[in-house]
Amino acid sequence: MIKIDALIIGAGPTGLFTAHQLKLIGLSCEVVDNLDKIGGQCIELYPDKPIYDIPAVPECTGEELTNNLIKQLEPFDINFHLNERVDEVKSQNDNWFVKTSNDKTFLTPNVIIAGGVGSFEPRKFSPKECEKFENKSIFYSIKDKKIFEGKKITIFGGGDSALDWAVELSKKSKVNLVHRRDEFRGAQSTVNKMNELVKSGKINLFTKYQLINANGSDQVQSIDIKHDDGEIINIKTDYVLGFFGLIMQLGPIANWGLNIDKKTISVDTEKFETNQKGIYAIGDICSYPGKLKLILSGFHEGALAARACFKLARPNEKYRFEFTTTSSNLLKRLGKKD
Repeated sequence: MIKIDALIIGAGPTGLFTAHQLKLIGLSCEVVDNLDKIGGQCIELYPDKPIYDIPAVPECTGEELTNNLIKQLEPFDINFHLNERVDEVKSQNDNWFVKTSNDKTFLTPNVIIAGGVGSFEPRKFSPKECEKFENKSIFYSIKDKKIFEGKKITIFGGGDSALDWAVELSKKSKVNLVHRRDEFRGAQSTVNKMNELVKSGKINLFTKYQLINANGSDQVQSIDIKHDDGEIINIKTDYVLGFFGLIMQLGPIANWGLNIDKKTISVDTEKFETNQKGIYAIGDICSYPGKLKLILSGFHEGALAARACFKLARPNEKYRFEFTTTSSNLLKRLGKKD
């Protein structure tokens, strides 16, 4: 069993920054995530998509933000338990006993849920034929856009992800964009860019069509799409990308006795503690009056939750706020000289 001051569930940006805050004030922590990599949604869903609302960083991608947060953690020795889901959380003598899907166990006074929107999976194409092509030539997220260079790509969807990738991939690939409606849900500026690329022949646009079949043996060779009026078109394509949003699942979290409303967890705004003492929720998964789903907000929530953890982990010590620019203790933890 691993005994620590705090366990963080979720290795996305909010979880990473919270780990930094815990270590900065002298607390031990470890991180569990059900994904196979560090970075959460930033890496899984939009590693190449620009982010514009990080303070003092005019623009960065999800991958760049993740790498910078990991670099910020380098002075500290933090264990990450990836590809593991927290299956069990139960009270044990003023601590929380936590067990993962790989049978690892933790004993800690503090559990911080930084799991974004919980576990998530993409909405997929309806035709059963698509299943055999998944992760070969049919994808629901993009991890390496280089594999699409010079290929024929067919993108389905009408939101930001579909439009962003249609615009981006059209720079080096032949792109078909298929949407079941005439109207698009993406940002108007991106819709305008897409329409310009349609006019210039860089994107072939098909509206009021849906996928009815994927053809090929090991790889997709063509697809059939059907118009609302019944017309069926066959399109030659090397890859198919579907961006229909995500199905959010709280998973085992739903059974931990927390106040859950519409798949979010209610917290206070002093410590971001749930209705269970010593269990906190931060990031997209928590809710409170005035909540903004911004990475910036998650950083703020994590900083306050970390300070609250100190009181339970060190009940006989008084926490004193210190600035890293002047505190010899904090500088020492960062491995820097006074």
